[in-house]
Amino acid sequence: MADLAQIPLKRIDGAPDSLAQHQGKVLLVVNVASKCGLTPQYEGLEKLYQTYKDRGLEILGFPANDFGAQEPGTADEILEFCKLNYGVSFPLYEKAPVSGTDKQPLYAALVQAVPTKQGDVAGMKERFKGYGMTPNDDPEVLWNFEKFLIGKDGSVAGRFAPAMTPEDPDLVAAIEAELAK
Repeated sequence: MADLAQIPLKRIDGAPDSLAQHQGKVLLVVNVASKCGLTPQYEGLEKLYQTYKDRGLEILGFPANDFGAQEPGTADEILEFCKLNYGVSFPLYEKAPVSGTDKQPLYAALVQAVPTKQGDVAGMKERFKGYGMTPNDDPEVLWNFEKFLIGKDGSVAGRFAPAMTPEDPDLVAAIEAELAK
């Protein structure tokens, strides 16, 4: 498996980055979208970031248009939407696929590291089917706002279903456990 820290990334403004630049931090990697029923999770993600950033948590948002074309905007439109509507101050990255054969290398490595997710996957799939949508099966990313937790040592410590909100006690406990290491 690829060393996550060495995978090249680009910030939403085009600046180069990698997880190595966040070494020693606990990372919550989230694929995000502006026009999704789960978009209000931005508010909880920002609150989580403000609560734990001084203890070493970084939230990294990866816009993707993979699911229902729910992230159609340009980089500037996405950035403006996130700042104006949710006050997002955590880093956002270049829009790129997080599923399928052309998924970005970081997401290819993440789903390989942890092929199944924690949380209510079956219930979410049933709700989507009721709307005529077909979410992905494991190991692929299910939908927008799936979360990967990366420990200070750079290993993937957890994977959480999109419906698991940033306030969910299981997610918060996992973050706190990683911060305590």
